[in-house]
Amino acid sequence: MSLFRKSTASVPTALGQGPAISLDKIPSGLVNLTKTAAVSLEKSGLAGQRAAVYLVLDHSGSMEGFYRNGSVQKLAEQALGLSANLDDDGLVPLVYFGTRVNQTEDVRLSSYQGVINRTHQLVVWGSTNYAAAIDYVVELHGDSPVPGLVIFQTDGDPDSRSAAEDALREASRHPLHFAFVGFGHNVSFLNKLDDLRGRAVDNASFFHARDPHRVSDARLYDGITHEYASWLAAASAAGILR
Repeated sequence: MSLFRKSTASVPTALGQGPAISLDKIPSGLVNLTKTAAVSLEKSGLAGQRAAVYLVLDHSGSMEGFYRNGSVQKLAEQALGLSANLDDDGLVPLVYFGTRVNQTEDVRLSSYQGVINRTHQLVVWGSTNYAAAIDYVVELHGDSPVPGLVIFQTDGDPDSRSAAEDALREASRHPLHFAFVGFGHNVSFLNKLDDLRGRAVDNASFFHARDPHRVSDARLYDGITHEYASWLAAASAAGILR
């Protein structure tokens, strides 16, 4: 059974003026990330867009090295820099998935340093249950009228390919875009999810960060945002976003 708790995230408006949080309120260690994310959003025509950002992290045994070398902490900080442009609440709900799903604490502007080491050690290592994680975020986002951008990180195939596909198809009827980020080498299934048939709209993208420490912040942000604008238009046309 998943440990489910409602997010403390506020509901952003659909469109604002400029970044959701001004740079003078951003911790110095995140200013460059926030600026870099703003450039990627502007390139995709997303400047001023508002959205809830979620971070979903693979906590299977094969991920241990990426936790140990700081790759996952780096992604958490990148997610927060992106969120500072999209949402004014200063936090990113943090969801771990292995065999089951766990949500411990959010990644916050006020306490982001060391958040991964502080939280992932409370979660047992497991398998790779994509379906449970996708379903969890759909429930977490609930009936919010604003879009959600889900950074979904993994380094391998799911426990069940068919269950993952079914979960993504079901999620396509909700105002959520899944930006899959693949670490390591075994990520071919994410390409399949990116092109999955039978969805209400195309609600997924894929970026391969084979070696996360060698991927620049700009490339990572471009990879996360490059299909988000087209999803917004498709979801609006389909009545998924109102």
